[in-house]
Amino acid sequence: MQSLQHHFLVAMPSLQDTFFERTVVYICEHDSKGAMGLIINRPFDIPVLELLEQMELTTEQTRYIGLDQPVMVGGPVAAERGFVLHTPQSGWSNSQALNDELMLTTSRDVLASLGTEQAPAQFLVALGYAGWSQNQLEEELAENSWLTIPANMNILFDVPCEDRWQQATRTLGFDVWQMSGQAGHA
Repeated sequence: MQSLQHHFLVAMPSLQDTFFERTVVYICEHDSKGAMGLIINRPFDIPVLELLEQMELTTEQTRYIGLDQPVMVGGPVAAERGFVLHTPQSGWSNSQALNDELMLTTSRDVLASLGTEQAPAQFLVALGYAGWSQNQLEEELAENSWLTIPANMNILFDVPCEDRWQQATRTLGFDVWQMSGQAGHA
């Protein structure tokens, strides 16, 4: 099994009328037990600032820089649980280094830092996650539900969320709409 950690899953156009229609998922973990990722292009109708205010995490030091970005629907699992995908920075209570470019933190302390000088340089806040049990993701890939590409920091942090699926499909080098939704089997 080849791990897809630090890759994007790009929903095929044929994956319609599902929770994952036209989504891009950043894969945080993928091993023999399954996979876990965050949808990076499905926004809630709430900006990060409003979430922080609801959690009473804003202070007079909050500068509001980057807090106008929307909170993402990270996936259908544990929608009440928050995740911050961010550029490397140590010192958070519950952080996991995913690679040299990204960390995943689930503690309130990183949320309290957002909008202050202590905040990570780049971040994405998500509620919930996408999870796959053992071999489930591999089956979905075999069914031609997803395309995979190496994760791209520009798409993750710089491209507006509503353009991320289109931008991810462009990196494939062909028009994804011309692909068949049928998987071939010899």
